[in-house]
Amino acid sequence: MLKFYYHPTPNPLKIALYLAESGLPYELVPVDTAKGEQHTPEFRTINPNGKVPAIEDDGVRVFDSTAILLYLADKTGQFGVAPELRGELLSWLMFIGTGLGPFSGQCVHFHHMAPEDLPYAKNRYMRETERHYQVLNDHLKGRDFIVGDSYSIADISAWGWAIRAPRVLGGEGLARFPEVARWFDAINARPAVEKAYKIAEGETFKTPGDEPSMRALYPSNFVDS
Repeated sequence: MLKFYYHPTPNPLKIALYLAESGLPYELVPVDTAKGEQHTPEFRTINPNGKVPAIEDDGVRVFDSTAILLYLADKTGQFGVAPELRGELLSWLMFIGTGLGPFSGQCVHFHHMAPEDLPYAKNRYMRETERHYQVLNDHLKGRDFIVGDSYSIADISAWGWAIRAPRVLGGEGLARFPEVARWFDAINARPAVEKAYKIAEGETFKTPGDEPSMRALYPSNFVDS
């Protein structure tokens, strides 16, 4: 059975939503990143990069949320796109995986987690995150879905970060991006979303903030020069 290595953060939540939508059976394996469980030798055999999400599927390991979504869509035949739209799908998945997601994550880091107030970094990542959302907003005008006329892994991937928009962009969240907000409300109303949110119901994950959790989450910050 497929094993899903999970922590309740945006990238793993994408995979949680895919599994909820597809009905694919799986075993949940919680990984508490604030406790450093992603750095254990056992987990590094699943993802040598030491991050979640990751899956094991009958001896096949797949890590990185974009790779996992592509793998699962190919495996199940669900939430992919027609062959003529493959290039468009790959383009938007990479836009999310290399742009919208990382810049959102760095925006959160420098606004909420960094030990120093760095105005340049805060401004840089906020402005780039806003720019990515504007690109998506412009694309979604007259569209219900990111690629083609049906729900796909591109929507699932973008949803994983859009759920954190209030924290990433500030209290108004997606209000400045009405097309994204309209799209998000439609995706977020899908019945599988509630299942995705509850995928680890009953599990307890450490809230980061103390020095051990900061060392676990950002180990390179603590390497002696």
